[in-house]
Amino acid sequence: DSQIILLDPFFLRSLTKSLLAVAFLASFGSSMLYGYNLAVVNSPAEYIKAFYNQTMVARNGTGLDDKTLTLFYSVTVSVFAIGGMVGSLMVGILVTRFGRKGTLVRITCLVFIGGAFMGFSRTFGSPEMIIVGRFITGVHSGISLSVVPMYLGEIAPKNLRGFLGLVPSIFICLGVFIAQILGLHELLGKEEHWPLFLSLVVIPTMFQLMLLPWFPESPRYLLIEKRNVHATITALKWYRSKVNIQAEIEEMQEEQRSMSSVQTVSVFGLLKDRSVRWQVITIVVVNIGMQLSGIDAIWFYTNAIFENAGIPVPQIQYTTVGTGAIEVIAGCVGCFTIERLGRRPLMIGGFTFMGICCAGITLSLMFQSHYISVACVVGIIAGFCIGPAGVPFLITAELFKQSHRPAAYTVAGCLNWLSNFTIGFVFPFLQMSAGAYCYLVFFGVCTAVAAYVFFIVPETKNKTFVEISQMFAARNGMLEEESSELGVFNSLKLAKMNGYGAVDLEYEVIENKK
Repeated sequence: DSQIILLDPFFLRSLTKSLLAVAFLASFGSSMLYGYNLAVVNSPAEYIKAFYNQTMVARNGTGLDDKTLTLFYSVTVSVFAIGGMVGSLMVGILVTRFGRKGTLVRITCLVFIGGAFMGFSRTFGSPEMIIVGRFITGVHSGISLSVVPMYLGEIAPKNLRGFLGLVPSIFICLGVFIAQILGLHELLGKEEHWPLFLSLVVIPTMFQLMLLPWFPESPRYLLIEKRNVHATITALKWYRSKVNIQAEIEEMQEEQRSMSSVQTVSVFGLLKDRSVRWQVITIVVVNIGMQLSGIDAIWFYTNAIFENAGIPVPQIQYTTVGTGAIEVIAGCVGCFTIERLGRRPLMIGGFTFMGICCAGITLSLMFQSHYISVACVVGIIAGFCIGPAGVPFLITAELFKQSHRPAAYTVAGCLNWLSNFTIGFVFPFLQMSAGAYCYLVFFGVCTAVAAYVFFIVPETKNKTFVEISQMFAARNGMLEEESSELGVFNSLKLAKMNGYGAVDLEYEVIENKK
């Protein structure tokens, strides 16, 4: 399937070097850091706990008991998600004021600050600096995890929206894999290296800060929100090479006319707008399901899971690296097949396979079948990275028009991170109390999300944003005309110019059809 896609002449003609470069650059400097920060605390866990204990002995004369130390470490892991939730709440304001690319450039300062806190924590003998650094990098990831797919979804032509939309998920998996590689004892897995290991996040961000400002802003943002015609044409020329941009601007014009207001809708406005009721329910279900599927429990506590499964401790780090490689491969499979298979099959198949593997872990731990347990862990990771890792972020962009999109990402991101925090904080205690049966919770979640997507969510492959809105109109109990026939709108007409197309503004009155 992937070969068919890559050899498709229209696909190759649409995928310009500029599109590929900005997708890789935005994902490398932002999305990859999310994956890296998820996994980076796994390998040096015992060293960080020892540092906490030593610091408390130096301060108070007594160390921490096991329960308190577990709580302290759980906070260190989970505070990243709290920062992410805070960051997700800022998305709507930032992307409306600074644009998509402008937001990504400005938030790089958070990574440098957070990296410095973590890198110098041992020097100053301050466990609090690790927690603060994790929180700040979490804020960055909370913003970028929504802004990167939003940016790529808006600059991509509709036949590439799925492909480019899953590039960030590959880099998330790559970030996890790099953290696992660097965490090997032969590299940065020694006790003296853990502060450096935590602070390496500044390197990808430095490259992004140097190069991303040279790329144009999202054409949809420039035209629909900023009404900057010439900047829109320049951006489309940059991203579309020699492809005629007339049809694409006409499609943006149609979206603008279909909106009851070009003003960005607030979160409260989004939640009470019945014309997008089922779109909102959909992003709530898939984003909560994405985190409560059990993947974060696997990522946060991989070493402990493998140790409980009976793998010798010296071999665990290499087993973990192997799972990281599978993540990257599975992410690539999803990215290169999404335009062929569509969004629904990747979501339904991914969640179903994860659910089966979660039930398999419970059975294997009950019957002490260690190898099956490890195979199920690998299956959960592969199933997640093929579809559920990236498609929820992609369809959050696809299900909403320009006016509703920032608020939708705020809601999706907040729920995503809240669920992430819940799993990171609760899972160690859930595992202690429920034992092998704790994975049955994840089985139930995965099954429910797969069923919801199967019965409710339509296929959005190769559809315009307006067409997707129309697909939901009947389910929302709305005639599409009701949301598009109100008021006075600026309509754009195209005139051929230099083979690309220029834009003339003409005011039209769209009358209500009662």
